This record gives sequence, structure tokens and C-alpha cells, in this order.
Amino acid sequence: MAIVPPQRAAEVRPVEPEPSSSNRPRSLDPRELGFEPKGQIGWLAPLLLLSTGLRTLLHILFGAYLDKRELQNALDGDVFDHSATATGDFWVDYVADLGDGFDATYSVAYLLSQPELEVDGERLPRGRVLLMGGDQVYPSASGDDYENRMKGPYRAALPEAPAGIPRPTLYALPGNHDWYDGLTAFLRLFARRKDGHIGGWRTQQRRSYFAVKLPANWWLFAVDEQFGAYIDDPQLLYFEKAAEQVGPDDRIILMTPSPTWVKARENPHAYDAVDYFIRTILGPTRAQVRVLLSGDLHHYARFSADDRELITCGGGGAYTLGTQNLPDHLMVPPPETLSRSASRSRRYERKATFPDAAESRRLSRGVFHRVPRRNAGFATMLGIIHTLTMLAMAGAAAEGGIIQRLFSIPLVLMLFLIMAGTLLFAKPDGHVRHWILGAAHGSSQIALAVGGTWVWMQFPARNWAWPGPLAVAAVAYGPAIAIVATQLLALYLLVAARFDVNLNELFAGQGIEEAKSFLRLHIAADGSLTIHPIGIDRICHEWEADPAGDPHEPWVRPLAPLTARRIEPPIQIT
Repeated sequence: MAIVPPQRAAEVRPVEPEPSSSNRPRSLDPRELGFEPKGQIGWLAPLLLLSTGLRTLLHILFGAYLDKRELQNALDGDVFDHSATATGDFWVDYVADLGDGFDATYSVAYLLSQPELEVDGERLPRGRVLLMGGDQVYPSASGDDYENRMKGPYRAALPEAPAGIPRPTLYALPGNHDWYDGLTAFLRLFARRKDGHIGGWRTQQRRSYFAVKLPANWWLFAVDEQFGAYIDDPQLLYFEKAAEQVGPDDRIILMTPSPTWVKARENPHAYDAVDYFIRTILGPTRAQVRVLLSGDLHHYARFSADDRELITCGGGGAYTLGTQNLPDHLMVPPPETLSRSASRSRRYERKATFPDAAESRRLSRGVFHRVPRRNAGFATMLGIIHTLTMLAMAGAAAEGGIIQRLFSIPLVLMLFLIMAGTLLFAKPDGHVRHWILGAAHGSSQIALAVGGTWVWMQFPARNWAWPGPLAVAAVAYGPAIAIVATQLLALYLLVAARFDVNLNELFAGQGIEEAKSFLRLHIAADGSLTIHPIGIDRICHEWEADPAGDPHEPWVRPLAPLTARRIEPPIQIT
């Protein structure tokens, strides 16, 4: 399907669509769009798993050398002022964890770009500011991935700023995937050009962190924690200077890359950096920190105390993560922290989640059909490993001596590979349950290999002249055992997730694109803040081009209407 770039749309006659049997993103011509719409990432793809593991290892070994935050001290240290408003009302949008497959990412971008949304009978105008809360691209922070998975879709949704109204501004906070190249691509896209823009949104920030003055004595502070490790001195100096403008009557929204208040359940030190920032930078101002806001976990969840909201909203486009393991309440900071000057622990009650726990459990059970269908490469890898293990077992069984059978080098190597792989997959981090479940998974895969070998030994093909047995194993045994081994993996994921082990992999492997979310915040003239959590139950998968639209209108429109609804009633903060 041909698409006319938006800057020419008002000047060029409509282009006749090319014959096509489908309007799915793959039929959209990248030469007309200016980017290549990408399909959803297969998170269990063997090469991606290897790449992610290597990137994580490199971060552990060399993360400090790749950290560009201290170099940002040479860049402009502006505090951005959006406090002046002619109408008295000011709207801000928040989205995080975008930049995956086109369908989900563009569904959210399309709704964010609309002049207003009608949500449960109320009209909510587009934000004057768009905040991106982290992980603007997956799986890695390369220039091409940013262009095809994030910048291109958002430019297509809002090609130009509408005439006659202030141009909306975009600010982005990096997440862990933005950090995989040390922020090189992130800074090039969001922070380097004076006249920077992504479609109709202008970009103003000069660093990976920022402070924004909002109307009615509201402030936004966005802190770059770099994998939750620490906050660098130049960043602290920047925020100390910004905090000099904050007074005791002001209220603060604090953006972080990760909901460390949730992750502190498993790692009591996770919240230390945020707590330190609140105590040392924001505390002396005597302003109230009313909202902590983050993405990273791909769902919506709100925990509330009397004077503070802790909100996770990571539904911008990546696979949906279930909420069934979230607790009824959190103690923040956790009492187990070793920080001697930590703030007093306070109890936060869980108020709302999306998807809810019941829906999350229902989605979990889809692992048996979604994982094989969406991760053919992973299933193939399991089939190859099991086939090689079976051949090694069959060879050992055919040897004469019992010692020879026991210490067959190929067999020992394959058994070690299976057990080591399953243990690493369980991410052992000091918690015994990870080791137990990983070992149980490895043992079950080895038991499957033993059973498969017994079945193989019943067939005459094992006695054929070489390479006959190998050919039969590759053609017949490999595909069959791949299916069974993948189902065994799915069962492991379902069971392990109940113990909070591999919960992320349970949902990443399924690649569920529905249940997306973002926030629309309203600062009224009286100084009250209203947060509208917006949910999208079903994203769009069928699109049509609109080459004749006005320059500021989307290049691509959904064939079926996209429906947005409130996840919970508006959150009122005074």
C-alpha cells in the first residue's frame, strides 16, 4: 500500500493504492513511510537470548566505563518551564515501554496523537507534554531500531504540529534497553539537536534526565538511575540547582526508570537510590512528593498511601506482563534495607491493576499454545539439543562396558548443557527457590531425554548404516521431541511463575499484545492534579493509508475503531 509522506500530503494528489490482499503493516511500503514497520519481537529467540545475556554480562563487567552520564555535565543544564498557560488547564501524557511490534506501538501512538479522546463519556485533550518513561526501543538501542520501532511510528501518528496551537513537547527518560549502548543512540535522538523533533513533538532535553516546572506549583523530576545502580554526581548537582527553585508549597511528580518500590520486595537495596534522592535533593525544599511514576514492568499497577501514589504504567507497546503476583500492599522503603539513614517505612495499599489478577492468570494459561507458535526458533533449538542428547544416550547404551556408558563424553557434555542452561534460565540470584526450580526443570528435561531415547531404541532405524540414524532422527525424532520439550518448558514456566520465578519469561514468551495502557494527567487552574489511567483492551492489527489527509493527521489509520477506557476512576490529588 502506497503512503505519501506527510510533509507532502497537502501538495500531492492522492496515490492509488497498490493491489494488496492485506492491510497489515507488512504491506505498508517502507519507501513511502520512511521507516520499516517491524513485527513483534520473539523474546525467546536463541540469538536474542544470547545477545541479551552478553549485553548483561558486558554491563556487569564494563558498565562503569560505558556510563556517559558524567560526560553530560558539559551539556546544557536547563530546567524547562511549562508553568505559563493561558487557559489555566494543562495536560500531560505519559507512556513507557514502547518500540516493540508496529501494531501495539502504533495503536498507542495513534491514540496519544489524537486532538482529544472520548473516554467513558468525557473528552480528554492531548497532552501539551508527552513523557516517555523508559525503554523507548527493543531489543537494543541502535539507530535503526529507534527509527523503525519508535521514531517512525510516532512520526506517522503525528507528522506535524497542528497550526494555531502550541507545539507539544516530548521528554524521554532512558530505561535499561536504552542503556545497552551506553546511551549513545538515545542522546543522539532525544538530546543533541537544538531543533530536534519527532514528528509533531519537539524535543528540548539536553541530558538523559530533566526537571520540568509545570503550572500551579507542580514540578516534574525525571531521574536516570542507570540500571538502578546509583545517581551520578553531575546529575545530583543538576537537580540540586533545579531544587533551588522549588518551595514548600510546591508538589512533585518523580519519574524513575523502574518501579523500585515493587522490586525492593526481592532486592531490599533496589529502592535506596530513589529514597536517597527524595531525602537529600527534594527533602530540603519541604515540597511534597505526591506521585512516583515508572514503567519497566509491562502493566498498570497503583499502590497508594494517604499522601503519595506509586504508579507503574509500562503498557506502551511491549508484551503484556501479568499482575497476579503483585502483593496486596508494599512497605516502602523495605524494612530489610541496610541503608542507615533510610526514610521511615510506610505502608502502600494496592488499589488497581491492569490486567487484573484473574485476567493475568487466564492469560498465563495460554503459554501452551502461544510459546510454540511465537518462538519457533526456540522450539527448534530444544529439538536439536534433545536429538543430540538422544543420540549420545543411544551411543552410550550401545557401548560394551558400564564405565564406558557412564562416562561417555558426548553424553556428559549434553547433560551438563541441559542442566546448566535450565539453571541459568531460572536466574539464580541467591534465592533458593530459583535453584530448586531450575534444577527441577533440568531434571525433567533430562528425564524426557531418557524417555525419548527408550522410544528411539525400539525402532530399527537405530541399527541402520550411518548416516541413516542421524537422518531419521533429524526428520522424525527432532520435530516430535521439540514439540514435547516446548510443552514441558511451558509447564515449567506456568508452575515457576507461581513462585515468582521466570514470571517475565512466562509472558515474554507468549508475546501478548493486548491490554496496553498510558496515562493522561490534568493540572487544573485550582492546582489539583487528576490522573486518568487509560487502558486499551484490544489493539489494532489492520491498517489503511491516508495519503490525502492534512499535514498534521496520521499517515496510517486503523480499519476498526480503537477504543480507550479508564482502567480505574480518575485519581484526584490536591
